[in-house]
Amino acid sequence: MFSYIWPIALVILSNTLYQVCAKSVPEGMNPLASLTITYLIGAVLSCALYYILNRDANLFREIRLTNWAPIVLGIVIVGLEVGFIYAFRAGWQVSVAQIVSSAVVAVMMIFVGYLLYHEAVTWNKIVGIIICLAGLVLINYR
Repeated sequence: MFSYIWPIALVILSNTLYQVCAKSVPEGMNPLASLTITYLIGAVLSCALYYILNRDANLFREIRLTNWAPIVLGIVIVGLEVGFIYAFRAGWQVSVAQIVSSAVVAVMMIFVGYLLYHEAVTWNKIVGIIICLAGLVLINYR
């Protein structure tokens, strides 16, 4: 059970801290400079953990095994992080920006799951989409 729970707990904790950090980037600091520092720290930590957690670590072998996904993921992460920083600077509340983006992504992932991975679209998912969209209206209603 622990092996099922800890990854989601890590995602929740990390996402919570991520939102706090993105909202706390100094107003006068260029977001791309902030991300450069962020990625340098992330690269060092990732590399260290790779070698600590893998007895037969061989980063060059891993690089040869790569496909398009890690490259596009790097590009997408920059878009995600720059988008949140600018959203917060534009006045989005930290309590609303994450909910709005997560709800829209959740709805989009139902269609992505159907189109790319042949996952079933059930009535429960359709009702969930309607509830998500209604929630977005309520959250953004002034």
